[in-house]
Amino acid sequence: MNTLSRFKSFRWAALLLLVLARPVWAADDLANLEDFQQFASLIRWSGVFFSMLIIAATWLLLKFMTSLVDAIGSQFAQYRMVLHKCHSFLQFFIYMSAGIVVFMLSFRINDHILALIGGTLAVSVGFALKDLAASFIAGMTVMIDRPFQVGDRVTFEGNYGDIIAIGLRSVRMRTLTDDIITIPNNKFLNEVTISGNYGALDMQVVIPFYVGMDENIELARNLIQEAASSSRYIHLPKPVTVLVKQTITDNYLAVQLTCKAYVVDTAYEKLFETDITLRVMKEFKKHDIKPPKIAVQAQ
Repeated sequence: MNTLSRFKSFRWAALLLLVLARPVWAADDLANLEDFQQFASLIRWSGVFFSMLIIAATWLLLKFMTSLVDAIGSQFAQYRMVLHKCHSFLQFFIYMSAGIVVFMLSFRINDHILALIGGTLAVSVGFALKDLAASFIAGMTVMIDRPFQVGDRVTFEGNYGDIIAIGLRSVRMRTLTDDIITIPNNKFLNEVTISGNYGALDMQVVIPFYVGMDENIELARNLIQEAASSSRYIHLPKPVTVLVKQTITDNYLAVQLTCKAYVVDTAYEKLFETDITLRVMKEFKKHDIKPPKIAVQAQ
């Protein structure tokens, strides 16, 4: 068989394979087209437009609620904690309601869509969205168990600040340096969270002072008590306590006087601490009460 005959034989074989394979390709294309048409039939295209309007309206409503709560809370500090709690629950309810309404408007509910949702959720929870699902469940636990509340001043993993929002996925904290920290909800299930006020507007502030061993300790204690009691930020219905103990700091003895007093509003914590410290330092200087003497070690 010469080369030309071999080429003609190869060409006819290739054409025969193409003819035999074409029905398979056509069947695959037809199946994909039917799947797409079946999926498209589950969507209410008229409802998608209304769903977009609902999403936009929900976003505007949440923005308006946030600005309204901030405005009223700044004007009426005594209602700020209650407003933040109500805002957190309403925000959670609006998110859930809007999501359900959008889903109901956008899809026709039948056996196919339920099977599709079930399969999608199973795969998502098992793989890509397992962390998100864990945070969502943890968010529900935080809302029910309430280890802290919106407006609380808390300490978490070295961060100290106010809880400003409890969401479905995460909690937002504003630190005293005005930084916003976003913490996944599932973090709070395994870590220790310290709440300074736990829903109350007032909070205890602890301020330490140090004086020398030979100073008038009783006078120093009375001066601290008076300075704290006369501060403009003091919450007088609760007591002012000054504790005294000896301590060793850098190999020298000192007397530590710890002032425990309640600030009227957590927002004034640092102003309260500064006010008491300045008053005490002024009175210590006036009555010649000196700090501990640092012993100089021989070379």
